[in-house]
Amino acid sequence: MSGLKIVVIGGGSSYTPELIEGLLNRYHEMPVASLWLVDIEEGKEKVEIIAGLAQRMIAKAGLTIEVVATLDRESALRDADFVCSQFRAGCLDARISDERISLKYGLIGQETNGLGGFANACRTIPIALEIAADMERLCPDAWLLNFTNPSGMVTEAILRHSRIKAVGLCNVPVIMQKGITTLLQCADEKEVVMQVAGLNHFIFVRQILHKGTEWLPEVIAEINAGRDPLVPRNIPPFRWPSHLLQGLGMIPCAYLRYYYMKDDLLRQELAEAGGEGTRGEVVKQLEKILFDQYRGPAPGSQTEGRWKGAAASTIPRRPAS
Repeated sequence: MSGLKIVVIGGGSSYTPELIEGLLNRYHEMPVASLWLVDIEEGKEKVEIIAGLAQRMIAKAGLTIEVVATLDRESALRDADFVCSQFRAGCLDARISDERISLKYGLIGQETNGLGGFANACRTIPIALEIAADMERLCPDAWLLNFTNPSGMVTEAILRHSRIKAVGLCNVPVIMQKGITTLLQCADEKEVVMQVAGLNHFIFVRQILHKGTEWLPEVIAEINAGRDPLVPRNIPPFRWPSHLLQGLGMIPCAYLRYYYMKDDLLRQELAEAGGEGTRGEVVKQLEKILFDQYRGPAPGSQTEGRWKGAAASTIPRRPAS
């Protein structure tokens, strides 16, 4: 396989180092020749910081990959092999506006569902379709990997209204599988076969097989007993009502609490908005800290070596909360 051209739309995102780490870890399977980080004028400083960090990560790995930071999406997309979409339309200020407007009228403003999710989709889908149209012209054989939220709606729009090859990705099912592996004390998560139904971010685990044996009832019992490692770490610990899981006979992902526990979540979000701020406001402040670390000193330094831990403790890793 010759070297690949990878394009990241929203390359100045605080999540990009996680993506770069994955590319470096899998270089022997998927050798990358060039990595193009695309952003808009408002994200110019951030994408340049990420490009610098990417170059230091690549050098530390002993690899040779060209890194290009650009605001020119057309040049970046030309002859691309894979395009990763992870942009946030309107940046964090738009997310904060969604949250505040929703709460003003007694509604949840979370970025992937409810009023906030719908507003986000209205801003995002037209841009996603523009990107898809550009890909039809400039890299018609490329795959689009969509991380952009609300992922389900955005990906469906692309599949319905463009001819490109696209898939929507989210790590919630992966996190749930890892949690189930922990509960079952399995040596390898590949031993666990998990059947999932639903659309991102609202999915249900409806079957759990380990070496051919069904374990769903046992896992539900463990969760009802207060042992629930299936929740992403960007979501504070909580407990499902025990009757809910028993009645469903399935395990909902944590984002479904915005529906099943909406009154509790609304009270929580109102309290947070009146205190430390909405989630978007908190993330905006934490991002400043994280990008100071991403500027980083010399390669191999302790600060740069801990970027992953810094991201975990400040900015929630995918999916965005």
